[in-house]
Amino acid sequence: MTSNSEGRGNPIETHEQEPMDVRIDMPWGYVVGKWYGNRQVRPILALHGWLDNLGTWDKLLPLLPKHLGVLCIDLPGHGYSSKLPEGIAYHFVDYLCVILRVMEEYRWQKVSLMAHSMSAMLCFVFASLYPHRTDMLVSIDIVKTRYRKPPSQIDYLRKNIEGYIVEDERFANSKRQEPPAYTYTEMEQVLYKGTDYSVELENCRHILERNISRSTKFPAKFFFSRDGRCKYYTEFHTSPPFAAELARTIKNVPYCVIKGSESNYIDEQSDEVIGILRENNPHFELHEVQGTHHVHLNNAQGVAAVINPFILHHRPPHLENWTVDGTDETLPEVVKEFKLAVEDSENVKRRKRKSNL
Repeated sequence: MTSNSEGRGNPIETHEQEPMDVRIDMPWGYVVGKWYGNRQVRPILALHGWLDNLGTWDKLLPLLPKHLGVLCIDLPGHGYSSKLPEGIAYHFVDYLCVILRVMEEYRWQKVSLMAHSMSAMLCFVFASLYPHRTDMLVSIDIVKTRYRKPPSQIDYLRKNIEGYIVEDERFANSKRQEPPAYTYTEMEQVLYKGTDYSVELENCRHILERNISRSTKFPAKFFFSRDGRCKYYTEFHTSPPFAAELARTIKNVPYCVIKGSESNYIDEQSDEVIGILRENNPHFELHEVQGTHHVHLNNAQGVAAVINPFILHHRPPHLENWTVDGTDETLPEVVKEFKLAVEDSENVKRRKRKSNL
């Protein structure tokens, strides 16, 4: 693990302070987030699900180990982060690049990831491409990327393109005309039903806070401020053989998956990938916790009970004083084991790029 001293960050501050607002410049604008907890060490990078934002972690964060820092960001088009320019469609690969750009901003050689839903798919691919740079992954209610049979995929692509064109026109018009406005109660119902009742009604406020803006025409009403074009982002489609090959590359990466008991996002289509991860990765864990697809928001206590021991094992407090890139022979046994399991120094040397990515 690396300390904040390897980055460009702000002066060291104690982790008892209020969350720090973060803005990271991107070629098209910026990504914003909040850095919670300890800012003396490299944080866990937390990524939200499709059409959500960093508010998805509100209930879980206070329950995590106190020695940690967690940097939660809004992905492009979500929350308060910049939207892509007019005429540009969102793509899965764009979000992969965001992870690398955040790492470059803070000069992290490795990253610890916590992800839900769409971002769990994202991090599955990221860890498969950069296993030597991923030192921990916690995924909520999705294991792998989606696969559709060819006729279904053709239909999906057609509808996705047509939906994007409509939303892009709305995006252009929104600069001149405010979108339809609703009362806050109505917004809660829209989100509640839109998530197929996955986000409990009382928890909708955590997502809505960064997804809506107050109407200038009707001060008592609100409209959705997230980018509607995100509804039609282009997924990273993987066939079963491709997904299996991706899974085979994720060796020795501490990887914890939590399934919501009432969700079907992890089903028999995930069995092959799960089997490969179990066979090839001694640090892979799969748990089921009572709850829906947003189990981390609705049942934060249950999720924390599973991931806290996992985090404490793979990111214990005394790791704050060392780096997995170090050669200190006095490292505690748990750190030595972690170092041997995760680090492949020759691969790191071969794959390092001049940009430090």
